[in-house]
Amino acid sequence: MSFLDQASCLSSTCVRKVRPAHTIEKAVKACGIGLFTGTQAEIALLPAPEGFGVVFQRMDLEGCPQLKASLDLVRGTPRCTIIGNESFSIQTVEHLMAALGVHQVDNLLIQLSGPEVPIFDGSARQFVQMLKEAGLKEQGEVKELFALQSPVYCAEKEAVLIAIPSPELKISYTLHYPHSSCIGTQFYSFLVQQESFNELIAPCRTFSVYEEISPLMEKGFLKGGSLDNAVVIKENKIMNPGGLRFPDEMVRHKILDMIGDLFLMGISFSAHIIAVRSGHHINNLFANQLLKSFQGGGL
Repeated sequence: MSFLDQASCLSSTCVRKVRPAHTIEKAVKACGIGLFTGTQAEIALLPAPEGFGVVFQRMDLEGCPQLKASLDLVRGTPRCTIIGNESFSIQTVEHLMAALGVHQVDNLLIQLSGPEVPIFDGSARQFVQMLKEAGLKEQGEVKELFALQSPVYCAEKEAVLIAIPSPELKISYTLHYPHSSCIGTQFYSFLVQQESFNELIAPCRTFSVYEEISPLMEKGFLKGGSLDNAVVIKENKIMNPGGLRFPDEMVRHKILDMIGDLFLMGISFSAHIIAVRSGHHINNLFANQLLKSFQGGGL
């Protein structure tokens, strides 16, 4: 198909793309610490039937209540993404959601022994490993692939997000930390595909400048944070003994976070997303705008 043919299809409803839904073959579980709560937590991924969706279940609460992973249930974005209702919440869902979204896991029950998804090593690598261990199972349910028809734009302070029509999902991110020469300005463009995600994005850890997070640690807001689950920069030097996994690990992790935040939309879609200095808060605002665009006839 030529570029002009692709552009024509994106600007109309002449092509309707679909794919089969997926769950996992068998249940898997793992244990880890919560980044914010500092408590040990167990997470179990279980197969789910067609039409079930991605659903969290708090096993530590009376009645083991469930909560669907949904954009309209985002309740906060304080250095992570929190979903919840009037009764309970689930914290730090973004790394898990990124792995599920890229691997097209549409129906899944996620059981947690506490209020927070374990941080593991600060990346999505453990979640990818769990999915490999569980195996993916194709289902009879059909999922639509949405294609953006016209640009979507969102900006707040120094953060900017733009989506333009594209036959594939691609994210181009510019990270700019002028106050940290160790981070500086980084750019990475990534075509979202399973194999390359597993190799190039999933291993990238969350990061923080020590001078920024030390007040939070003193107040007890990052009880589980350590060099085992985050890249920490102090006085413009990497504190982690093993250094970085990639020279531009920070910007790659920003793409990881964005993928997780966007897949709370609950749909598969194609677009080229261009981001500058975005974080969880504006990712959530942008995802809502994108979803409205697709609901308005963007297939």
